[in-house]
Amino acid sequence: MAWEEWEQLKAAAAERQSAHMQLNQLPADRGATSAGPVYGPPSGRLRSDKAAWSKAGEGLRELRTDMGKALTKLEDAQTGLDKGSAFLTAAAQRGVFDSWTRRVKDIDEWCDGLAGVLEKTGNDQLRTDEAIKAEIVALSTGSETATAAQGSGR
Repeated sequence: MAWEEWEQLKAAAAERQSAHMQLNQLPADRGATSAGPVYGPPSGRLRSDKAAWSKAGEGLRELRTDMGKALTKLEDAQTGLDKGSAFLTAAAQRGVFDSWTRRVKDIDEWCDGLAGVLEKTGNDQLRTDEAIKAEIVALSTGSETATAAQGSGR
């Protein structure tokens, strides 16, 4: 694709965009002042549970443990195959083993990073909810509580 063609496609896409964002193919919220039907949030609440995020992170950590065990078994099965083997089959087997070892280690690092992100997401959401609750309590109980909460939170 030529650069000019790419620029034309980008310009055409920018021209097609409307002023209203539409998610999940639902009409945009028209607000209470609209003459037409009012579209609001769906029934129910968006919920996020720290335990669910933590469980997902733990699941990835378990996957890492299982992959480590599998890699150990694979290493044990390589016993007797030296790196300088004159047999083509043994050399090919060693190449496959080295490739799988690298791949498992890459997946292990990826799972470790993702597990950390999932667990951190759960913790961050919990802190956010607690901070919001503290602010609401401070507003509803009066200025003395608000002053005390601000002083102890610093």
